[in-house]
Amino acid sequence: MHSSKLLVTLSDQFNTLAGRIEAAGQETVSQSRFDHQLFQSRGTRLDDYLAESRQTLQRLTLTVEQGYTERVAWLAQRLIDQMNALARELATQDLRRGQPAKAAPVDYYARLNEHQDYERRLLSMIRDRDSLRQSTGDYARTQQLQQEIAALEGRLARCRQALARIERLIERRENGLEKG
Repeated sequence: MHSSKLLVTLSDQFNTLAGRIEAAGQETVSQSRFDHQLFQSRGTRLDDYLAESRQTLQRLTLTVEQGYTERVAWLAQRLIDQMNALARELATQDLRRGQPAKAAPVDYYARLNEHQDYERRLLSMIRDRDSLRQSTGDYARTQQLQQEIAALEGRLARCRQALARIERLIERRENGLEKG
């Protein structure tokens, strides 16, 4: 009799949960939100997992009727775990809807370091080209090197602008003017 009372209680709780899930509507998620040990389903909607829990309830009902007490305890615990997981997911859906997915935080110090490295390399390339330009006697080669130097100086100017922007962002963040 104890098993049948448990079955009635679990069945009532399951039906209440199923009603809440159906009332909430169905949102598709990009990946499973449940442990693969708990649910065999790989669906993207709560309905998929609710159907699996319904099957667990049906197996539990059959097992109670057949009198397999060890299996009843295992299936009852599995059903309880599945229903708890579904209830938690249902409770967090509203929170997930309200919060847009956050982009990964930007590490401005890493970007600053990267741009400082670009600046050092550009300066080195400019010095190398200028040294070559001064030591060459060929007019065409001198012209080519001057064009390369001009292009590198343009890249250097853009790099320094980016450095200044990153430094301002870091300063604003440290002064509490920007979240990030």
